[in-house]
Amino acid sequence: MTIKSLLLGSAAALAAVSGAQAADAIIAAEPEPMEYVRVCDAFGTGYFYIPGTETCLKIGGYIRFQVDFGEGAHEGNGDDWDAWTRGRVTFTSKSDTELGELTGFIALHGDASRDIGTGATDFYIEEVYLQLGGFKAGTYLNWWDANDLPGELDALGSNRLTSIAYTYTGDAFTAGIQLDELSDEELVGFDIDGNVVTGGGQNFGIEALVQATLGPAALEVLGSYDFGNEDGAVRAIASADLGPGTFYLAGVYSSGYNVYYGGAQWTVAAAYSWKATEKLEVIPEFQYFWDTELDVDGDFTGEDFWAAGVTVNYAITDGLTSKVAVAYDDSAEDWLGIVRLQRDF
Repeated sequence: MTIKSLLLGSAAALAAVSGAQAADAIIAAEPEPMEYVRVCDAFGTGYFYIPGTETCLKIGGYIRFQVDFGEGAHEGNGDDWDAWTRGRVTFTSKSDTELGELTGFIALHGDASRDIGTGATDFYIEEVYLQLGGFKAGTYLNWWDANDLPGELDALGSNRLTSIAYTYTGDAFTAGIQLDELSDEELVGFDIDGNVVTGGGQNFGIEALVQATLGPAALEVLGSYDFGNEDGAVRAIASADLGPGTFYLAGVYSSGYNVYYGGAQWTVAAAYSWKATEKLEVIPEFQYFWDTELDVDGDFTGEDFWAAGVTVNYAITDGLTSKVAVAYDDSAEDWLGIVRLQRDF
């Protein structure tokens, strides 16, 4: 065998072996691209895109520790103080559509039991609604609760109802109308002895809101009518920058018992929000009530009374605030208030 024949044979053998190895080689698959969570800044801070969609989601809430004091602070046994805690988690979804901004909102509450013996927790959906542009439908806190004075001591109405609303919002002018479902538990009447009774079937209520802003001043007028009780209420709130703070003045008239306002026939409240430092806010308040009792027809009568106090807010650090509110209630002839720590996120 010549040298040339040997070399050719070796080369053929090597080629055969290499070909066999190449046929058996494992080729790793290309990694699939991962879609990381993207920040969504179209609707403010805290939103991110839900992966694979153009919907933005924001998660928030708070953890609250609070001590109430005053007459009847503990509902279970009438003691004059009570400590409790609450957790709130909110989910807000937003996206742009050809019909306007589409919003979905869910707020979950968990209140630790005020009765240590049971160890129970009151867990509930506090608000849930959808909104498209100015149209809103769901169960949520109505305008009587959402807009009031900045302190913790005024009593100007509060309701969480199942409703449908439309709100027009301009640069300095806002107007809205809302239709509320009023169910059995919200319809209150009186028997011949003056005792409160519930019932009456399903009914409706209606609310209308007008707000206007002119420089440092603002005015809001809210009117509501309860078709079940055939009575309604009107409330006005005005505010204006005055000195180092903002002055608020509010008044309510109620024609008779209704679900929107049943505390008195007339009431006037005033508050002053003073930002003492970047972290400290002091809010003195005063409120007077006329005709605070009800007769068998649901009409107001009886005694007048007043309440006065102060709310102090202090920002301990980013995300952690404290609140102390103290007031004297003339009707109960007692001091009442709260001490609160709250972690917002």
